[in-house]
Amino acid sequence: MRVLLNALSRFGTIIALIALVVTFSVAGGSLFFASSNVIEIFSSVAITGVIACGLTIALATGVYDLSVGFVASFAGVLVTGLMSSQHLSVVKAIIITLFASAAIGLVNGLIVTKARVTSFVATLGTGTIVVGLNYAYSSGVSVVGGVPDSFTNINLRRIASIPLPVYIMVAVAIVLWILLNRTVLGQNVQAVGGNPGAAHLAGIRVDRTRILALIISATCAGAGGILLAAKLGSGQTTGADSYLLTAFAAAFLGSVALREGEFHIVGTLVGILIVGVGFNGLAITNAPPFYSNVFNGGVLIGAVALSTVARGLASR
Repeated sequence: MRVLLNALSRFGTIIALIALVVTFSVAGGSLFFASSNVIEIFSSVAITGVIACGLTIALATGVYDLSVGFVASFAGVLVTGLMSSQHLSVVKAIIITLFASAAIGLVNGLIVTKARVTSFVATLGTGTIVVGLNYAYSSGVSVVGGVPDSFTNINLRRIASIPLPVYIMVAVAIVLWILLNRTVLGQNVQAVGGNPGAAHLAGIRVDRTRILALIISATCAGAGGILLAAKLGSGQTTGADSYLLTAFAAAFLGSVALREGEFHIVGTLVGILIVGVGFNGLAITNAPPFYSNVFNGGVLIGAVALSTVARGLASR
């Protein structure tokens, strides 16, 4: 029984992904495996992937960033507002938006490490403040119009028939994988997430590591919000709020892929694919819309449950 549980804790998400692919390939017929649909699956998870990969770094240090959805929504409104109202160039607007997102992550980190507020409360509180800033900047109205074509082309442009956001997601994943697995900061992140007390005794600056992790998380959330704004061609005040749940679901699903309860980038990508395949499969099989919410919530609960079981097995 223990061997079976160990196998399920490490390969359960991969088995689930295969099961979803088989189920929807049977239910959807040739439509599911059509090249256009496969590309659509990857395209649909690109924004979630960017946000979830950044969130993974924060989770790997043992902190939860509940502000990522709100930061992404704010980033979408800010970047479009800077272009349409302040008439900044696309590059300048994107750079300022990423810096603003990073600043939110810095505030999160300082509250968690210096004020000693739990990450749940700190990031949720900061996220609520960001919602207020979002509405203050946009007056509660979505930013529509005045967005240059060069910005929306970020979403429309294709390279070898694959949308540019997919390449951006892969690039972000590769950079963060290298950071987490091939740098001193990455080693510190994993040490802090494994045992912060032992990491402190080993001379690792736990607070600084968590601050940097939350900055990375918020910056990736901002990048995801920018991609969403390019996709929509406008800045929606609540456009990215729902990405919070899907990003967490992907990260927790990934924590039990190949490893026992450890958050890592490759696993998060597997989790993202599960979410993407699930939503796409429900769409092509004409399932009622509410099934998507049921699937999303069920995946999140199942992911956390699997992660908890895996961590318990690993600790033994």
